[in-house]
Amino acid sequence: MAYEVKKISPIDLQPRKAVGVSLPFSGRAVFNQTFETKEAIKTNLINYFLTGKGERFLNPTFGNALQPLLFDQLTEDKVKEIDSIVKTDIARFFPRVEPTEISTVGDPDNNTVQFFLRYKIKDTSVEDEVAINFYN
Repeated sequence: MAYEVKKISPIDLQPRKAVGVSLPFSGRAVFNQTFETKEAIKTNLINYFLTGKGERFLNPTFGNALQPLLFDQLTEDKVKEIDSIVKTDIARFFPRVEPTEISTVGDPDNNTVQFFLRYKIKDTSVEDEVAINFYN
């Protein structure tokens, strides 16, 4: 009988050593620590999508150009452009992340856009998702 071998990231092997910090910054000592690669990658993705291109000091290429696009009229072409930008940026900044589903849903009455990303981490069986609401 075949079974799947679970691959564990080498940085997850030391259970008491933190690998990152989580959002929001509201822990007892300002930062909540993350102890698994899955949590660290999710936090890094959220941070990336909430950072505009050119916003990060001394790293102007980090961040995305989604917010200006999201509040234009959402057409099928605009959604395809957003998907393309997200896939390109993830491949550049997060090579271990493989997007499996990307969706963008606009709510013009409330002037909000919900961005949803389902992804899996390469070389593992870990899957997760990120949902972010953008308000204009």
